Amino acid sequence: MAMTIHLDIVSAESEIFSGTAEMVFAPALMGELGITPRHLPLITRMRPGEVRVRLPGGKEEFFYVSGGILEIQPHVVTVLSDTALRAKDVDEAAAVSAKEKAEQALANKTSEFEYARAKAELAQASAQLAAIQRLRQRTKR
Repeated sequence: MAMTIHLDIVSAESEIFSGTAEMVFAPALMGELGITPRHLPLITRMRPGEVRVRLPGGKEEFFYVSGGILEIQPHVVTVLSDTALRAKDVDEAAAVSAKEKAEQALANKTSEFEYARAKAELAQASAQLAAIQRLRQRTKR
């Protein structure tokens, strides 16, 4: 029997996932982390992207997070994010629209604050679309 780790993915609104996993992949600020049972303790910030969870038995689940905090303990991983969704629940049309609006705002910037906000919105929309595309690719296999 493979070793497992407990994973909680929590958004500002609700708990998205709570269960056991063989491995967790998360988009840390400095790059993707692969987390296995007995990982050394770590707390780090996450960038917008996809959290991939390998469940016992080999099945994988995918989640979109808008960034947040990742806490790793030897037997528990906690993902805290303002927005967290199962990848299959991400609204592609809304993400495409948000990406286009953010790109337009970047082109027409009037202040540094608006530029930074548009850049953050573009990163989130791009991460949502990337999560949708990866999910489609994996389900075609």
